[in-house]
Amino acid sequence: MQTISDILTLREKRREWQLKGQKIAFVPTMGNLHDGHLKLVKEAKRHAEIVVVSIFVNPLQFGPDEDLDAYPRTLEQDKQALVELGVDVLFTPSVSAIYPRGLEQQTFVEVPGISYMICGASRPGHFRGVATIVCKLFNMVQPNLAFFGEKDFQQLQVIRAMVTDLSMNVQVFGVPTEREHDGLAMSSRNNYLSDEERQIAPVLYQCLRTLADNIELGRRDFSALISEQKNVLSDAGFKPDYLEIRAVDSLLHPGHEETELVVLGAAFLGKTRLIDNIRVTLKS
Repeated sequence: MQTISDILTLREKRREWQLKGQKIAFVPTMGNLHDGHLKLVKEAKRHAEIVVVSIFVNPLQFGPDEDLDAYPRTLEQDKQALVELGVDVLFTPSVSAIYPRGLEQQTFVEVPGISYMICGASRPGHFRGVATIVCKLFNMVQPNLAFFGEKDFQQLQVIRAMVTDLSMNVQVFGVPTEREHDGLAMSSRNNYLSDEERQIAPVLYQCLRTLADNIELGRRDFSALISEQKNVLSDAGFKPDYLEIRAVDSLLHPGHEETELVVLGAAFLGKTRLIDNIRVTLKS
């Protein structure tokens, strides 16, 4: 595996692959890799001859009250995991390489509508930061395929909308969430949990599972369902941010004709904000 930090060297490699007619798959990450990330890499390897993984902790997607400096960074450990999976290139650009004119002067990409709801309402500007960095990385790597985890479902839909709106020549794949044995969605932020909080954390998934099961059984009193599960979260020690039942493609409140739904939730456990989702297909 070759580790590349500068854009020109990456583009030279890209040109070599292009001349050979090799298909390129890309997995963008912020590092601190876990089995969920590695699942994305394995999927990428199934679809392309070349796999590029990036590690970049993007300051543009952190809010003023979110501790960018505390985000876990484990580069050497991450490198070893990627070498074992046979990744071709690890791209590790600096902040100055990504944002040469500084964050305040950076041109940004914003996907209207879908970026402002759900997580976007709780974290204003977050998806602008996500769309901007993913757009820039796509321009640098120029992949044929890109892989993202479905745990960050709204992020995945924002990126899909951006790719469509900007006519980008990249195919976006969503990969199902990787979970711990007790159902907790794998996330780098799980490292922030205390031992006691880690025991409580799976309750978020359990609440979403209960919502999904009830919808599949035919309940349509969504407001009452959500209220019930918010109470369960609160009783377990969470501070709920949101629980939502939305249409998969638009993330709008579903109409009667919708058959593909997603149940999404976010809640604070101590200082840690956990998110998760479950897709639901209604019988027609």
